[in-house]
Amino acid sequence: MRRQLGVSGAGLWQWLWIGRSEGMAAVKVSGSRCGWRALCLLVTALCVVHHASAVEVYVPEEVSVENGTHAKLSCTFKSTELTVTKLSATWSYTGEASGSKKITIFLYTSGTPYPGTDSHFKDRITWAGDLNKRDVSIKIDKINFKDNGTYSCHVHNPPDIVGYDKGIKLRVVEKGNLPVSNVPFLVGIICAAIGGILLITIIVSAVVITKKKRSRKDYSGHDLGSRRWIMMI
Repeated sequence: MRRQLGVSGAGLWQWLWIGRSEGMAAVKVSGSRCGWRALCLLVTALCVVHHASAVEVYVPEEVSVENGTHAKLSCTFKSTELTVTKLSATWSYTGEASGSKKITIFLYTSGTPYPGTDSHFKDRITWAGDLNKRDVSIKIDKINFKDNGTYSCHVHNPPDIVGYDKGIKLRVVEKGNLPVSNVPFLVGIICAAIGGILLITIIVSAVVITKKKRSRKDYSGHDLGSRRWIMMI
């Protein structure tokens, strides 16, 4: 039997072991290649997702406006894409009434503004942004109490097209009833505190300097008296 195979028992086992080792090596190499391919695909997917979700929108939470005046709704954005030639900004409105639907009231795309067709906002909304400053704000004229609600800003700047709406709550009030800002009051308190600290510092410094001068005079007078007494002796 060994002669027919031309391989001894030891040789047969060696041949089988070599074949098994080569198979394991082949499987290992194939697995390594698959692993590298999967890793490359995963990294590519993560880069694409990260690049496509870089639009960040910033708006104030609430704006109070007097009835009959105009309101500027500020909206700025941050994008990884430097150019804004393909940018589009969409403004929508949702009323305060229960069951109110969101309607598009303004669109800015490829450098051209497109006011919405809703009759309530007709001829009252204008572009107030500056793309050089990443600003896509709008202005609403002739504000009235029916304008109360939430105004949402959404920005696309290809390839950054993934983002979320940011809403501004508009509150219309009677003329003369705008909420008073606490900023001037806080600034006054801070200025008064700084002035008080400076005044105390000046007073303390003056007292210290005066005491030093008196100490020098007393020392000089005592030293002169001591010299006269010694000379008399």
